[in-house]
Amino acid sequence: MKIYFRLLSFAKPIEKFAIPYILLTLLGVFFTTMQLVLLAPLMDTLFVKGSSAVPLTKPDTWINVTGYLNYYAQQVSIEEGPFEALKLVCGITVMSVFLGNLFKYFSQRIMENLRIHTLLNIRKAVFDNVMSLHTGYFSNQRKGDIIAKIASDVGVVQFSVTGTLQVVFKEPLQLLAYVFVLFSISFKLTFFAILVIPISAFLISKIVKRLKEQAAEAQHLFGLMISYLDEALGGIKIIKSFNATQAIKDKFHAENVRFSDLGRKMARRQQLGSPVSEFLGVAMVSSIVLYGGWLILNGQSDLSGADFVAYIAIFSQVMRPAKAITESFSTIHAGIAAGERVLELIDEKPEITDAPDAIAVNSFNEAIKLEDLSFSYPGRRVLNNINLTIPKGKTIALVGPSGGGKSTLMDLIPRFIDAESGSVTVDGLDVKKITQESLWSLIGVVNQESLLFNDTIFNNIAFGVPDATVEQVEHAARIANAHDFILQTENGYDSNIGDRGMKLSGGQKQRICIARAVLKNPPVMMLDEATSALDTESEKLVQEALNNLMKNRTSLVIAHRLSTIQNADLIVVLEEGKIIEQGTHQELISHNGLYRRLIDMQTFNES
Repeated sequence: MKIYFRLLSFAKPIEKFAIPYILLTLLGVFFTTMQLVLLAPLMDTLFVKGSSAVPLTKPDTWINVTGYLNYYAQQVSIEEGPFEALKLVCGITVMSVFLGNLFKYFSQRIMENLRIHTLLNIRKAVFDNVMSLHTGYFSNQRKGDIIAKIASDVGVVQFSVTGTLQVVFKEPLQLLAYVFVLFSISFKLTFFAILVIPISAFLISKIVKRLKEQAAEAQHLFGLMISYLDEALGGIKIIKSFNATQAIKDKFHAENVRFSDLGRKMARRQQLGSPVSEFLGVAMVSSIVLYGGWLILNGQSDLSGADFVAYIAIFSQVMRPAKAITESFSTIHAGIAAGERVLELIDEKPEITDAPDAIAVNSFNEAIKLEDLSFSYPGRRVLNNINLTIPKGKTIALVGPSGGGKSTLMDLIPRFIDAESGSVTVDGLDVKKITQESLWSLIGVVNQESLLFNDTIFNNIAFGVPDATVEQVEHAARIANAHDFILQTENGYDSNIGDRGMKLSGGQKQRICIARAVLKNPPVMMLDEATSALDTESEKLVQEALNNLMKNRTSLVIAHRLSTIQNADLIVVLEEGKIIEQGTHQELISHNGLYRRLIDMQTFNES
């Protein structure tokens, strides 16, 4: 229940919804109960006439609801005639039905508003926390599982929490109202009935017992399916080119079968509750008819025929709220299972956070320094005692074999990851003492993989600069050598580029990314192999755009094509996490070390 109440906390301010809901539900329950209570006077009015009617005495207590109604109906029948009494009873019945349904409608409207309000708050909390997590978290998680938690699990939670809240309040209230009326009609019969009800509850609780574990497993399998779907759609070209379409289909189908089999098992348990409770309800009503009939036939009860029929009608309705309560247990089990997964995501804490005394910086004036910097992934040392200075306005290139630690070193500067020892400083201030958002505002990033959004070209360039003007976006595009090809698209800057920019070529996507960085206009640029995946013509255009981008900026560049960084102010050669060489292009060529060998190998391969 701790998880349930925590999920319910997302409905705050709950009193805004709870108070009117309680009032409307009380009125709805009252008038719904009255509809059945009126059966006794209705039958008396129809079938007990004039002289054959036994005069009724006014009950001594208001608890005898049916007695009161029968008495007043008989009084009207005697004074004004049976038909007038019939009109009165029918009119009150119709009004009770109308008011009962009216209050029920408004109470459901309020509960629906509460459901949507809860969904809004939970989904916001989950997404906000996910976006606040450090980038390393996503390396160890399936994207599909995260999507399933935000989309599917939250949906299960919202219906479970608010739906159960509705059942837990309204149905017990309705049940109590029915039981109260039943006791007012016949204490003996109702006492006998109450002894039988727990049997039904026990049997149904046995049916839904395992639903929580099955619901948790079902949500996990759904997350796997979403992951496979995301991977399949994202890698459709690779899948087809490697003739792996059938293998991917089989992989997805296997998970689909597992998910479907589990769904069938859950459905069997959930659907078994309804027929079992219905059967038990009919069995109980039959038992009451048998027992009540025996009491009446043997003169051990003073119930009239009309009262007995009304009693049976009301008792037949007792199983409806009782059934709703027992069935809600299966819903809440599924909701808590999904809620655990959602709360697990909400409770996930980012490993990299701002220090309490962190300050915001808005300028870069001197240099970025890496001092005695070391970093390890589990079981593998990636960087070892790195010392490097990146002066303002200079271009520093990182080169070396794959796996040497170049990308890791670059990720340490904006604190996408934190070093295990050593420090990174900006103008002498440790990045751990700078707020992350202000640090990121100083840095622009262009990756090897062009990360674009399913939106217009204009919005992709203006990403992160929402108040950018058309002139500013066009100026950035011109610097990035993108303006001409943009104008050739169907709608120019308003053209949609598709999912991940699929409507553009690799070089075009990269130039859009460069234009985005130009518009941000940060003092520090980090370029991670920005041209390595391009053809020669595209590389030339992109490299020219990069040169424009790096003018008068501090730049840190990772490049596998060494011809693109020969004009760098400093070239740093990394191997196995250590700096083994650094200098200008000419100095490193004359040194005749690893850089020279890499140059010779590329020259040989290109020739």
